[in-house]
Amino acid sequence: MELFGGVIPVTGVSFFLFCIFAVLFAGYAIGRITIKGVSLGDAGVFIIALLFGALFCAEGSSIIPEEQMANWGHWLDLTETLGLILFVTSVGFIAGPKFFANMKKNFTSYVLLGLIIIIAGGLAAVGCVLLGDKVFGYGADTIKDIDGFVAMIVGLLSGSLTSTPAFSAAKATVAPEYQGLVSVGHGIAYIFGVIGVVLFVQLVPKLAKANMEEERAKIAIPAKEDIKAKVSKLFHMDHMGICVFSLAAILGTFVGKIKIPLSNQGLEGTCFSLTTTGGCLLVALIIGHFGRVGKISLMPADTTLKLFRELGLVLFLAGAGIPGGQEFVANFNAMYFVYGIIMTVVPMIIGFLFAKYVLKLPLLNNLGSLTGGMTSTPALGTLIGTAGTEDVAAAYAATYPIALIAVVLVSQFIIIIF
Repeated sequence: MELFGGVIPVTGVSFFLFCIFAVLFAGYAIGRITIKGVSLGDAGVFIIALLFGALFCAEGSSIIPEEQMANWGHWLDLTETLGLILFVTSVGFIAGPKFFANMKKNFTSYVLLGLIIIIAGGLAAVGCVLLGDKVFGYGADTIKDIDGFVAMIVGLLSGSLTSTPAFSAAKATVAPEYQGLVSVGHGIAYIFGVIGVVLFVQLVPKLAKANMEEERAKIAIPAKEDIKAKVSKLFHMDHMGICVFSLAAILGTFVGKIKIPLSNQGLEGTCFSLTTTGGCLLVALIIGHFGRVGKISLMPADTTLKLFRELGLVLFLAGAGIPGGQEFVANFNAMYFVYGIIMTVVPMIIGFLFAKYVLKLPLLNNLGSLTGGMTSTPALGTLIGTAGTEDVAAAYAATYPIALIAVVLVSQFIIIIF
């Protein structure tokens, strides 16, 4: 099959890249539409990717031949993973110089907030299991048995918190015949899980009529040392810092693959790992904190980090959105979509209120921590633009690991108790 009179053949990597760039172009355009000061921003790419997947990648599509879809699956995985590595490694380097000072100042708050958010999400999921059939008329009877329904709910929980580790852990914990339901639930809830938090971090400052200049001043933390002032005096492997960035990505990938058994079956049973996302974030935070080894600079250029952060985010959104749209069309159920909304909104609201009234965190620290507690990579990108400062990345990076571990454990606990 060919498009535009044979100019563009619908085969191979070249056509795949053509589609990815088309999604980015249209996504940025729709993301610029602003209504009363609120816009989708980079999440516009996610919306267009979902539409592309639903219209052109669903079964029976006349645009992409079915024999090509297997290759597209591999290429989309590559696009999503590459985007995540670029984004979280950049965030780690950006947050690194101030991360440990921020952790020392607010350690207890970050731990508590990360746990509160995930526990609230877990309780919302349990509530959906217990009350779903009575309140909405949907429940275990829809999927024939309670085990299947619980698998669907746990998949919805991982999607509503956009948590790949929780998704993987849930699939590994349920019986093999229910793993498909976990995948379906994850795909249904993932859409609002992304968009809901992105809109929330924009709406809250506007509703609160926050003075952003004052809010930025509240979270400004001096770095351990003024790395930027000294970086010009150090030896650089390359002027953009891509060499050091690549080293952090390599080490982070290895760290993310380390598996910690959570059962007495060792590595054959359920295991926890930081995944590539957590591993790259952790390594970049540590390298960014020190910034140098002797006379050798370990900090990429600011321009490199900003470019990779933005490019990584939109590649991730495109790579995740296209298959998400495909799965959404094939498996959509209105009430399960409602369950997913509940499991996104409840922990998000509770986390925000807990941080504001109990922990007394400044607004931007609150929202930065919230994006980490919700494990929402796209929302952090939006918040950086809304806040006008990259200091919010330190709060995200501090809360994210706590939430990452907690959501895996909570997902498995829900499966076990039912």
